Amino acid sequence: MAFTCLARILSKLSYRDTHWATKGSDRVAEISVRGPIASLHEQAPTNLDPILLLLLLLLSPLLSLRLIAGPQNLSLSLCLTPLSGASIGFIAQSHSPQVEPNTMERLSSSAKLMVVSDLDHTMVDHHDHENMSLLRFNALWESSYRHDSLLVFSTGRSPTLYKQLRKEKPMLTPDITIMSVGTEITYGNSMVPDSGWEEILNQNWDRNIVKEEASKFPELTLQSETEQRPHKVSFYVDKSKAQDVTKKLSELLTKQGLDVKIIYSGGMDLDILAQGAGKGQALAYLLKKFKAEGKLPTNTLVCGDSGNDAELFSIPDVYGVMVSNAQEELLQWHAENAKDNPKIIHATERCASGIIQAIGHFGLGPNTSARDEADLSGCKKENLSPGGEVVRFYLLHEKWRRGEMENSESYITTLEAVCQPPGVFVHPSGVEQSFRECISALKGNHGDQQGKQYRVWVDQVFPTKIGSDTWLVKFQKWEMHGEEQQSCLCSAVLVTKDADGSDGWTWRHLHQTWSSVAGAKDHLSWLL
Repeated sequence: MAFTCLARILSKLSYRDTHWATKGSDRVAEISVRGPIASLHEQAPTNLDPILLLLLLLLSPLLSLRLIAGPQNLSLSLCLTPLSGASIGFIAQSHSPQVEPNTMERLSSSAKLMVVSDLDHTMVDHHDHENMSLLRFNALWESSYRHDSLLVFSTGRSPTLYKQLRKEKPMLTPDITIMSVGTEITYGNSMVPDSGWEEILNQNWDRNIVKEEASKFPELTLQSETEQRPHKVSFYVDKSKAQDVTKKLSELLTKQGLDVKIIYSGGMDLDILAQGAGKGQALAYLLKKFKAEGKLPTNTLVCGDSGNDAELFSIPDVYGVMVSNAQEELLQWHAENAKDNPKIIHATERCASGIIQAIGHFGLGPNTSARDEADLSGCKKENLSPGGEVVRFYLLHEKWRRGEMENSESYITTLEAVCQPPGVFVHPSGVEQSFRECISALKGNHGDQQGKQYRVWVDQVFPTKIGSDTWLVKFQKWEMHGEEQQSCLCSAVLVTKDADGSDGWTWRHLHQTWSSVAGAKDHLSWLL
């Protein structure tokens, strides 16, 4: 079937367009003629997998490739250039839902680096209203680490409050999320729970007894219902009374035959957990799983600011950074337990900037964010990866619209140089434009976001080499306008003139579809 279909296409070199349609459960290859050639239309139902057909077509020396593959669907756009000079367009689409890869299986070998970071006041600086330290980290991670490393968020927040934070801040999507002070572990975008971890925590735990005994302490105030989790009961307590309450409550619960852990952090939060829980134990569990699969990360960096992060620094053989704004309780723990450990430092920079500082201090990899570069406008960047090119492309876009770069022809010239003339941009609304049209429209938008809280960042940048000089890069693009966030799923085809990208990249195709987050109303308010 595959070779028959291929032969049919190659034998019709005078055809102008070929595309797929979905009719019922079948994919239908539609071939139509345009121009002066006699009108002809032909349909051939087939169940041929588009990816298989793509591989077959790659065997043809007549092939010039354009490929679009969105995270929610698959769209392969191929352009055949016959010897006669005519052209055939081929588009294959699969509307089947994407099956999200298991985080444990995404990397075929050990992660180069695994960053395990607390969120509030560590990765996220609530005093940085421009979110600059977080955006600096985002650019560094997506350009240099996402493709071969793992990002883990370890937070005391419940799933409800964690999701709320993601709506408020320009955060990346982690590979693994540890929530509720280490009592919940989930994987990927879908936040699939780790059932094995839940079974471990069920041992010697009864939350009803915990609540009953805790109710005997008037000093404790129960936190909101969203913070009460299957293996965690959370309260507020005054700092002056925390130590005494913790000691007495622990004795009561032990007499009841429960094996629990009580953690005081943030100057007000008291969490009662199953004994096997905690940020440290959750990380140890993950490292054990990776080791069992022969994928123990080459290096692990843990990052925190408060008492409930102390356990992370107790894991053997990990690097650690206490950000400059770390709270007294964590600094005191460090002084008493790890002051002579050269693998743990107290950064001089706040939050995510402190994490970047630690990466450089320990020599764990690149530590210069694209947001720290003075000049991003040059076409050629030495050894720029496809992920780095995507990060740079959209950072320039942000700076142009914020009016942070001069309104000159240099940026427009740069865009024209990297966007191939026949290249097509498919807007998430379905509007199709040439790159030239997009660039022309962008000229009138210089500084239209000046003085506003407007930011652009990319997330989950995954490049795949599909030819000797061609890369398919899938990513999520985000824009923040004040408190509103918009995002779309993107697939771009990038072409380089040499192996390492030092001679520059060319954007051949860009296809976007709205994500589940509300998007812009039309193509005029969402550019590239």
